[in-house]
Amino acid sequence: MTEHVPITNVPTRVKLRVEDYLSLDRDGAFDGYGKTELIDGEVTYMNAQHRPHARVKMGLYDAFKDALPRSGEQLGIMVEASIAVPPNNVPEPDITLTSEPDGSGLIPLNSVRLVVEVADTTLRSDLTLKATVYARHGVAEYWVADVNGRVLHQMWSPENDYRERRLITFGDAITAATIANLTITTDHL
Repeated sequence: MTEHVPITNVPTRVKLRVEDYLSLDRDGAFDGYGKTELIDGEVTYMNAQHRPHARVKMGLYDAFKDALPRSGEQLGIMVEASIAVPPNNVPEPDITLTSEPDGSGLIPLNSVRLVVEVADTTLRSDLTLKATVYARHGVAEYWVADVNGRVLHQMWSPENDYRERRLITFGDAITAATIANLTITTDHL
């Protein structure tokens, strides 16, 4: 049940909770929209992915798949799998590194080690709104691959936002700040 709010004489937005969103999704409320995600309590429709976006996403997937065994970390790579970020978020990042790739339901937030969003039309939102959501909820490391700018925005040290950031040009190697011995190449992006 939603919590009670004081009586007000001004319109107030109601944020959906994770369980509200999942219930609506199960009942088919979003069937006509294709892909959606819940960000800060609001349902967001996601555009179709064009070839440049898909090419960069799959290039990053391949790079993680090659590099993870060498790192010694026991992490799974998930592509377009939703993460439970209670109380009001169910993002569906392009790539998630998780310690719990198996199981049913959404990826548990406490298992998420690194999230990657690929941006061709969503760069502003990915660098602001989504970065804030991930940081506020303790996602240790967040990358945004800027398809058009041909750079990776690497962020770590989360609080209300990410305190540490750096830019990596496509073609250069990138080393994870929070996962020991994980370096991927980007020369194929």
